[in-house]
Amino acid sequence: MFVGHYGPSFLAKRLDPAIPLWVLFLAVQLVDVFWAIFIFLGVENVRIVPGFTETNALDLYYMPYTHSFPGALAWAAAAAILYRWITGSGGGGLLVGAAVFSHWPLDLLVHRPDLALYDDAAKVGLGLWDYPYVTLALEGALLLGAMGLYMAKSRPLTGRARFSMPVFGLAILLMQWGMLFSPPPPSGRAMATTALIAYALLAATIAWLEGGRAVEERKDSGE
Repeated sequence: MFVGHYGPSFLAKRLDPAIPLWVLFLAVQLVDVFWAIFIFLGVENVRIVPGFTETNALDLYYMPYTHSFPGALAWAAAAAILYRWITGSGGGGLLVGAAVFSHWPLDLLVHRPDLALYDDAAKVGLGLWDYPYVTLALEGALLLGAMGLYMAKSRPLTGRARFSMPVFGLAILLMQWGMLFSPPPPSGRAMATTALIAYALLAATIAWLEGGRAVEERKDSGE
């Protein structure tokens, strides 16, 4: 799963508007951020096997530190503690931790059985990656549905802030479409590089868009 992971970002933002969206964008992908880093370090491993699933060529055969159930819980707890320590917000910390952990159950829907329940054993996954259009519909529903709930709570806006979020959502959904039907990456490290660049760019973009919304809100309120 890729863009569907961002759905919980908007739900958490709706619950606590004080949390920056860019923080939540990084939180929901934190497990994959460290997966990419661990691929470079040789701590975790992936094989590129063309045709391994109908949507990608990733044989994610060893990733116990990031994508196991206890691993995801540990990353979530660490993120919650760090956010609370930095901001002093216990409630915000819990939401950031929940956003981090949301990665695991969403991956459970699409991965083949490669998510370990403990250590590197008892692996689970429902395998929706073998159904490309179902996967795309699910990811689109998670992203656009959560974005719609977030925007419904916001004040009606004009200008860039009124249209930027929906355009952004559709743009990254098109990115997901391209990823589903693109050639496999040449190596696990190439995939990890692409992932890190994408996560950084999307977090930076949402920070810029959220800043635009704040400017429009101040204009609308006459400040």
